[in-house]
Amino acid sequence: VQLQASGGGLVQPGGSLRLSCAASGRTFSNYAMGWFRQAPGKEREFVAAIDWSGTRIYYADSVKGRFTISRDNAKNAVYLQMNTLKPEDTAVYYCAAGLRASTRIGAYEYWGQGTQVTVSS
Repeated sequence: VQLQASGGGLVQPGGSLRLSCAASGRTFSNYAMGWFRQAPGKEREFVAAIDWSGTRIYYADSVKGRFTISRDNAKNAVYLQMNTLKPEDTAVYYCAAGLRASTRIGAYEYWGQGTQVTVSS
């Protein structure tokens, strides 16, 4: 599976962004999808995950209530709607594909290249 993340940018605190991840190469609907992020000097961390059908969804506590993960299997895409953004959300955001939705990095076999999100006034 090839993954291409997009939609990052510079946004003020309290603002919103919608990240997209386009998949190609294999049957997208066979895979669970996850979003992770990595801030400078920090380890990559889990943000959100969704199973192949969209019925099982997981969020990191730090983004719960502010971020929403969704997918469109007909379009081979997964999305991350980010609202009420905070400076601490600044990071490179990565999408990933794996056989099961998980909070663990090791559960994902395929990774996109990342998109930068900067939250600053």
